[in-house]
Amino acid sequence: MKRVAQTIRLRPEYREEYLELHSAVWPGVEAALHRANIRNYSIFLHGDALFAYFEYHGEDFEADMAVLEADPETQEWWKLTDPCQEPWPDRGDSRQWTELTEIWHLNPPGEDATP
Repeated sequence: MKRVAQTIRLRPEYREEYLELHSAVWPGVEAALHRANIRNYSIFLHGDALFAYFEYHGEDFEADMAVLEADPETQEWWKLTDPCQEPWPDRGDSRQWTELTEIWHLNPPGEDATP
């Protein structure tokens, strides 16, 4: 399992629209995320900063992300959500969100702490 954390800025003038969209995420978008082996996905908001976390349970992350990005309903969803977001200047090669480096994780008692 791969844990992924990401961040992006929320454009203040789109705040209400973005929150409304995420109050009822399209079932087809959720289904595409499931098909891409994404689980336990959450988006958090602090001021104008968005933070996302998900767990990837597949075998080929890049291939599954390519399938997700090719999904027509997900592409339509992004046409609505992308204008609400302002990428950080240092996002690197990512499409929109900046991926964060995991520096620590609390394992269940008795499990090895080595990643």
